[in-house]
Amino acid sequence: MTDSSDPAKLVAGLVDLLTVEKRASDIYLGSPQKGGVGRVFGGQVVAQALQAAQASVSDGKVAHSLHAYFLRGGREGLPIEYRIERDFEGRSFANRRVVASQESEDGAPSPILNLTASFQVPEEGLAHENSPMPDVADPDELKSDMEMRRAMADKMGDKLSDTQRALMLRPRPIEMRTTDKLHWMNSQPKAPHAHSWFKTAAPLPDDPALHRAVIAYASDYTLLGTSALPHGLSWMRGELVGASLDHTIWFHREARADEWLLYATDSPWSGGGRGFNRGRIFNRAGDLVASVAQEGMMRRRKSKG
Repeated sequence: MTDSSDPAKLVAGLVDLLTVEKRASDIYLGSPQKGGVGRVFGGQVVAQALQAAQASVSDGKVAHSLHAYFLRGGREGLPIEYRIERDFEGRSFANRRVVASQESEDGAPSPILNLTASFQVPEEGLAHENSPMPDVADPDELKSDMEMRRAMADKMGDKLSDTQRALMLRPRPIEMRTTDKLHWMNSQPKAPHAHSWFKTAAPLPDDPALHRAVIAYASDYTLLGTSALPHGLSWMRGELVGASLDHTIWFHREARADEWLLYATDSPWSGGGRGFNRGRIFNRAGDLVASVAQEGMMRRRKSKG
């Protein structure tokens, strides 16, 4: 993206990142994050794969769900290729299967993610909603996530490596405001529930497909960390080793990702080196926008020696 702290530039960089390039019939290329270090953020791969799938669908159909499996970690600095299979094309529904691949160290392409997305022509239907929005503080009453990160970085001092500090304080195109203490904020075990508001740091173009992709991108934030809360451990403090294994999103209604959305997450189970997490995304009016589920690998880091 960009190392600038200008919100408009950060968000423009995010839009560029999530805009895939068509290279051939049903083959798209996703650009790497500018200045990225280490492993590719899982939300980026999911969002780019969704964008590739969305680009292949016409007839007014829109994405209503996606199911993704992370196969191996992607490397920053390299583009990602997205190949699409058109498994089903009906009058009301369509299905796309996407394989994301990246050049491996030996030069051969290696799959890093499989994603299946389902699309539907919007229609009226039987409607109910039985998932009330949690009663939490309004985003205008909360400190920004970056303010809290700066305070935490100052508190941790030399305990953070230069790389950890740079990653922790890197300007982000997604602004977050948290009503609870996330896994990196303290080391006290707590109930596996978290609530964070999020939106892009500047306005987005009026493209519903892009807003869905940004929501998919942001849905990978805070989710896996919810299963760490009962254990009082954190990746940011180097106490855990983890990676997303799969990621599922159901889009219930259209929403703008440049307006505040509440991400309510909980973790009903962890064990066997894995943590299971659920998420509900609400707009500010209290409507359920999307539901999310994810399981991730979660292991206590073994001390050296």
